[in-house]
Amino acid sequence: MEAAAARLLDFSINPFDVALFEQVVEVAYDPRNAQMNPASHVLVQLQEHPDMWTRADAILEQATSPSAKFLGLQILNEAIKTRWKVVPEEQRQGIKNYIVQKIITLSSSDEVMAAEKQFLSKMNLVLVGILKHEWPHHWPEFITEIVNASMSNEILCENNMHILKLLSEEVFEVKDQMTTAKTKTMKEALNSEFVKIFQLCEMVLNSSQRPSLLNVTLQTLQRFLTWIPLGYIFETSLINLLTTKFFPVPMFRNAAVECLTEIAGLSEHPPEYDPVFVQLFMSFMTQLDQIVQPDTQVLANAYMDGGEETFIKLLALFFSSFFKSHLRLIETPEHQPALMQGMLYLIGISEVPDNEVFMICLDYWHIFANDLYSSETAFGSGAGGPLNLGGMGNGAAMGGGNARKQLYQQELLTRVRTVMISNMAKPEEVLVVEDDDGNVVREIQKDTEVIAQYKTMREALVYLTHLNYDDTEAIMLDKLSAQVDGTHWSWNNLNTLCWAIGSISGAMSEEEEKRFLVIVIKDLLGLCEDKRGKDNKAVIASNIMYVVGQYPRFLRAHWKFLKTVVNKLFEFMHELHPGVQDMACDTFLKIAHKCKRKFVTLQQNEPAPFIVELAQMVPNIISHLQPHQIHTFYEAAACMLSERSLTTGGVAGSQPLEREVCLESLMNLPNSTWAQIMQQAGVNLEETFNNPETVRELVKLLKTNQRVCTAVGPLYIHQLSKTYTDLINVYKYYADQIHLAIQNQGEDAYRHALVKAMRSVKKEILRLLTTFINKCGEPEAPPAMVANSILPELLAPDMNSVLGDYNRSIAQVRDPEVLTLYSTAIAKLPMQSNGGGLMA
Repeated sequence: MEAAAARLLDFSINPFDVALFEQVVEVAYDPRNAQMNPASHVLVQLQEHPDMWTRADAILEQATSPSAKFLGLQILNEAIKTRWKVVPEEQRQGIKNYIVQKIITLSSSDEVMAAEKQFLSKMNLVLVGILKHEWPHHWPEFITEIVNASMSNEILCENNMHILKLLSEEVFEVKDQMTTAKTKTMKEALNSEFVKIFQLCEMVLNSSQRPSLLNVTLQTLQRFLTWIPLGYIFETSLINLLTTKFFPVPMFRNAAVECLTEIAGLSEHPPEYDPVFVQLFMSFMTQLDQIVQPDTQVLANAYMDGGEETFIKLLALFFSSFFKSHLRLIETPEHQPALMQGMLYLIGISEVPDNEVFMICLDYWHIFANDLYSSETAFGSGAGGPLNLGGMGNGAAMGGGNARKQLYQQELLTRVRTVMISNMAKPEEVLVVEDDDGNVVREIQKDTEVIAQYKTMREALVYLTHLNYDDTEAIMLDKLSAQVDGTHWSWNNLNTLCWAIGSISGAMSEEEEKRFLVIVIKDLLGLCEDKRGKDNKAVIASNIMYVVGQYPRFLRAHWKFLKTVVNKLFEFMHELHPGVQDMACDTFLKIAHKCKRKFVTLQQNEPAPFIVELAQMVPNIISHLQPHQIHTFYEAAACMLSERSLTTGGVAGSQPLEREVCLESLMNLPNSTWAQIMQQAGVNLEETFNNPETVRELVKLLKTNQRVCTAVGPLYIHQLSKTYTDLINVYKYYADQIHLAIQNQGEDAYRHALVKAMRSVKKEILRLLTTFINKCGEPEAPPAMVANSILPELLAPDMNSVLGDYNRSIAQVRDPEVLTLYSTAIAKLPMQSNGGGLMA
């Protein structure tokens, strides 16, 4: 291999040994050959050599191996990209002529073109690469030459269409490949000479009988339609050709629909072209009626079994594009039958069981529902005209927003609502993951594709519900009945239904919502009682929790129901079936946020506010929960105590809640555990704090405190004042232990499990203090008082203080939480104060 490398890399030897080059390529591409790696290295050296492009013509002419020819072409293409400007003019002209002649040779006959299809495609790309440098300034006659050559030979014309398509894509679609000035020049040149290209396309479409040429011409035309002057589209026979000649023929149908979709999406055009758009739609509908009927089952069968996936998807794109831009043009009495037929096609396609197709339709139904709702509200308020989204109708043609709603009200909107409800996406994604310190935490995914889909569907369904509450309610209750009686029972059906029910919270009046929700909850509870099997009960239970959590207005208005729901959640917290406890804790937190005043004020026929009773029940409630679930529970309970307006909302004459006492009662269990650990440490410091179980317990306790502090705010100062000294001492102890371990065992000691656990404790202490400083405020924790209490310790110069330990630590164990703590302190606390400190 060394001898071969020496010969190939010696550019003084002429001619180039193509046979030897082919042998090296063959070895490099053979994974079973022992010389594969050395051969690959030789090829890399050749590709990186600045003069290797001079050997490309010999390789392309003489090589018989496809791999060798492709490699030669790749070398030439790279040289054109990076070295074209430094190549002498004579050689540039030689390369250009060689590529053109090679392309003509390869597209001289059907047999050659079929045999060399991939190689020809690569050659086309190389030619376009040359055009990006040469055209129009150094090769101004290119368009004329390619058009004239195409006129003489249909086989050559077919390949030339591929080249024109690639050129259009490079100029108008591909970004960051050329300078802005170069792109602008090429766009102007293509525009100025487009008449020749269009005449060629028109001639082919009118006269050619060659199917492959017609198809590639349609595909090329589709690329042009995004940028060509509108006159070529609307003042020629192009639209008529597409709808009447090519759309009805199966082999050209998809390419024709792609072209028509590009035209249908054109929204910026003079009003004199409006009748052409109407004619396009009417002609399209006439032809489509002969191809497929707007029946869901027919469309689904065509998609799933008939091999028409692409066609159905393209139909969805056509209708959604046309309706987005031109719906107002056909919202007239004379065009109403065609309009409704088109809508039925789109709703039928929406019901095809494929999410990609559904997403295309969903995008339109969201805009449509928004526009219809805007028309309705503007009409109802007496405004001059409703919101016009994306060129959609202003309602004038049908006599205002109410008339527009009536036009679509009957079958169409009912089917749209049904599709939304049946396909409702999952509201949120929650993953249980392990953090950097080995702790199991729950992570809520906020920006996934499924959540984006849910948000779009929720908005669309809310608009549709506002347009007709009764219809939405009837569809949902019918689907719920089908779950209860078992005719359509499945986990997926129940989940999507309950997600849909939850999504329309607030879209009904309070009275309608009450009546609707009572029926839903009653049916779901009955279903839970009747279904056998823990899996079934768990799914139903999680859906009950989700639905009730979505309707805080109803819960706030019905205390007894709210209390029953919360107590049911506490029962679910003992259910060990996967997912149920998480759902119970999450729902409890959601309800606590939205109904917190109800829990801290005295309600009718209750001996005390619910939070008082809750604080006493904590040990029993959390006895079967995992640590991350316990943290969520405490955050929810503390959230209730963050409610400050305690003088209203409860029984008249009742005393305000003593929040400090209630917080102390709530924290009794973690405080007892903390005190027990501190007491053991007082007897045997090292044995207690170096015990891995103790370290894990400290992390759990600190996480609980941090979540409580996050929720309860300044009131947390009463809890922190009890543990602040202990927190600082624990921090210093672990700082010393980590420093000692690294001194004795080397820098790799920070990877040891116990050291990592000790660092977790330090980090949680820092996070807790950061959270408290961030949340401090009047009346319980004025920033000046907090500064006097906390800053002296944070600014202490000791070696094991927060600052001192950060300074002495190696980079791998410097906790970024230290910087977060100090930046928060600087932002929130006055740096000089003389007030008294509660924790000093």
